[in-house]
Amino acid sequence: MMNKKRTAVIYARVSTEKNSQETSLTRQLDELQKYAGQMGYAELASFQDQHSGYEVDRDGLLEMMDYIKEHKVEALFIQDETRLGRGHARMAVIHLLQKYETTIYSLNDVGPISLNEMDTMLLEILAIVEEYQRKIHNAKIRRGMRRAVENGYKPELNLKDRGNHEGRERIEVPIEEIVNLRNKGLTFNEIASTLRGVGFQVSKATVHRRYQEYMDGNEESSPVPNFRK
Repeated sequence: MMNKKRTAVIYARVSTEKNSQETSLTRQLDELQKYAGQMGYAELASFQDQHSGYEVDRDGLLEMMDYIKEHKVEALFIQDETRLGRGHARMAVIHLLQKYETTIYSLNDVGPISLNEMDTMLLEILAIVEEYQRKIHNAKIRRGMRRAVENGYKPELNLKDRGNHEGRERIEVPIEEIVNLRNKGLTFNEIASTLRGVGFQVSKATVHRRYQEYMDGNEESSPVPNFRK
């Protein structure tokens, strides 16, 4: 018996909204609460849905995923893997839970869920695809920065000493640099990638909007900061 219980959430689902299914939901929750306790886990929260498993737009499921991510929940208890979903929806949920490093315990499996060879292969492929997506994203940032430098952009002059010594996150968008890079022929997407590469968390849409506001003269009421030395 463990002295300190680990944290877990419980999820139950039935496929229809018929009143007769409410008994099944209650039974699932009761059984899972007992199972989690036997496994040495303290229940933090429970979630439930009366909805088809082929859909991911389920209130209980979405609230649970947000809760797990926010609270870094160690384990999830379900009756069986189909409670998470069916078809592609099931694999998408399992993939996300693996990213959150949340162990999925199934009452039917009497332990962590047992995936077949095809499911395991698919999850590995998804992980590889996401890794390459990150590599492509980082490569686009580096490409945008190289193009900016080739066009005369000097980050050491234009964006030096950007740290906030008071510890608050900076929310300013460097309008002057957006205009400068735009004048050098960079696209809004490349400008956004370049700025993210030097610490500004801005999207393509934000860059485009702020550039348009500047060009329309709407920045008069909010002075444009001068970042050049």
